[in-house]
Amino acid sequence: MHGKISPSMMCAPPDKVMEYIRAFERNDIEYLHIDVMDGSFVPNYALGIDYIKQLRKLTDIPLDIHLMINRPEEKLEWLDIRQNEYVSVHYESTAHIHRAVSRIREYGAKPMLAINPATPVNVIEYLANDIDAVLVMAVNPGFAGQKLIPQSLKKISDVKKLLISLGRPDIEIEVDGNVSFENAKKMREAGADIFVAGTSSIFNSAINTDDAAREFRKVIW
Repeated sequence: MHGKISPSMMCAPPDKVMEYIRAFERNDIEYLHIDVMDGSFVPNYALGIDYIKQLRKLTDIPLDIHLMINRPEEKLEWLDIRQNEYVSVHYESTAHIHRAVSRIREYGAKPMLAINPATPVNVIEYLANDIDAVLVMAVNPGFAGQKLIPQSLKKISDVKKLLISLGRPDIEIEVDGNVSFENAKKMREAGADIFVAGTSSIFNSAINTDDAAREFRKVIW
């Protein structure tokens, strides 16, 4: 299975969103990563339901919705969730994580469990039969442009080994945080499947978007 690209739309300047989307469509980008932040679970605000609704009018590229909010299970009904799209919830964001992933499934979407850098990988074990993917945060959530936490590569590898041991090698691993071309190659080798591309790659203003997409595709193939 080849690697998949999920550009982080938080990194797209508002006046260039359409330009980026058309480039992503030309290059068969698999997902658009949407960060939803509440200013409580993370010390920042980003995007939201109105942005999601507007984006759906512009493209048919499936969304990859990343909820960085407290008690996500109480707020899913506010979101424009579609069938077969990924919706990720943080293990650390609720005391009822099983309820959260179950409700995502009820909407017909694919639950993804997100884990922060300091969260041990063994928390996945108790949810492995209820999720379709794991999101490994390679930086602390909440802000773009951070440096990669060095232990993240080992963590991706550890997640991969755990999923295989649990009989769930089909669960995809997404990685988010400083996913540069160089880091993406290492992340792919460690076992990552989906890559949240930001300012260090796809949204690098010094590189043509089509060229960046093609280069990214090469390093994660």
